Amino acid sequence: MFLTGCQSQKAIIRGPEGKIAYKITLPEGFDITKDHCPMVILMHGIFSSKDYGPMPQLAKGLAEAGIASIRFDFNGHGKSDGHKQYMTIEKEIADASAVWDYVRSLPYVSEVGLLGHSQGGVIASMTAGRLASESTVPAGVVLIAPGSVIKEACQGGKFFNATFDPKDPPEYIRCWGLYKLGREYLVTTQQLDIFGTSAAYKGPVLLLHGDRDGIVPMWCSEQYLKTYGSHATLKVVEGENHTITRRRKQVIGETVAFFKKVFAL
Repeated sequence: MFLTGCQSQKAIIRGPEGKIAYKITLPEGFDITKDHCPMVILMHGIFSSKDYGPMPQLAKGLAEAGIASIRFDFNGHGKSDGHKQYMTIEKEIADASAVWDYVRSLPYVSEVGLLGHSQGGVIASMTAGRLASESTVPAGVVLIAPGSVIKEACQGGKFFNATFDPKDPPEYIRCWGLYKLGREYLVTTQQLDIFGTSAAYKGPVLLLHGDRDGIVPMWCSEQYLKTYGSHATLKVVEGENHTITRRRKQVIGETVAFFKKVFAL
């Protein structure tokens, strides 16, 4: 059994919209009362959750390498409090920061890394940048198809299949006819300084991006690479799509190898 940490689940993590649902995955045989290990915070993409791929698979792969992880639902997603319509990037950064504070309080956690997929990659990168001025910063960051294109999408008035006036967005739009995305998100995302904020983080970064990604263009990872400079590496995964279903083992393998090096395991 890899999913464990029941003692930790008694703790309540709160973000700006209320309780944050989360799961901790520990290496097999790990005893939180006497053992120590690093932990990676896993952040899912927009309209996704902690229980959708590739998050559970990443957690399992990390555990097999002796690395713990915590994956959580952003506000309005999965089992966390809040509503998708009122989600914003700043609220998600606040969620990530709350999880960071919780993880740093766990006595068995030695070091902490961040990983984000799609919009979660934007949150991971900006959270790392915000943490750069603090005494304890992430040991390493992995960004999988980081969706910085959300800013251009909102500025251009087209988000997924929904169109709107970017200068005067409606109360909400419906993406794919299913998910409501509110005016506050559409307005505030246009004003984000994604790369400027992210650049403050000077630790090691791994960028993973599939060359068959039809949602987040490759230029997003390429711009991150320019932003981070020599302490970042971009690995293009041939044949991989945005949902990480075609070359998932390769993506997990690259992620695990990166964190093993970062944590000196």
